[in-house]
Amino acid sequence: MLDYSDTLGLIAGARERRPARSLPALDVLFRQLLRCTRPQDAITTEDRIWDVWMYHPHRGAAATLEAATSDIAAKRYDIAETRLAILLRRAPEFAEAWNKRAALYYLLGRDDDAIRDLYRTLELEPRHFGAILHVAEILLGTGDRGGACFAFARALALHPHLERAREAVAAHGPNSGNKSR
Repeated sequence: MLDYSDTLGLIAGARERRPARSLPALDVLFRQLLRCTRPQDAITTEDRIWDVWMYHPHRGAAATLEAATSDIAAKRYDIAETRLAILLRRAPEFAEAWNKRAALYYLLGRDDDAIRDLYRTLELEPRHFGAILHVAEILLGTGDRGGACFAFARALALHPHLERAREAVAAHGPNSGNKSR
């Protein structure tokens, strides 16, 4: 099992780092997400953020990511893994491809592999709340409630409307009354 402290350190230092791909549209969307007061507005803004993350200037890369995403949904995991491995060799700066492969590894119970890809995702896109949530879930699964709560709280700082993160912080945070840590 990997030591996940490096990934927590990367999450902790995210505010000081800029994304590898400068996308002004994302900056606007993240500011907008913080200002959302209605749940539907937050959902719409989150969907737009995911659309930007899924975009790649080379149509073939975006199409491969879409195909791999469909393969994962259809539980064709071996095909998805092959597609993503090829895509990442061709487009190693495509943060969302790393995140998708991490999600695949998470589904397969390959947490160390997932954490490696989540680390790379967060190197490229420090604001990736989806990747941070996956890190938190893996940490929670290992029994590291403190690390998990830290990651959930960081995800909430980026996206205050993440219900799963809010519930986890309430259930496992320092003021939760849950002493089974």
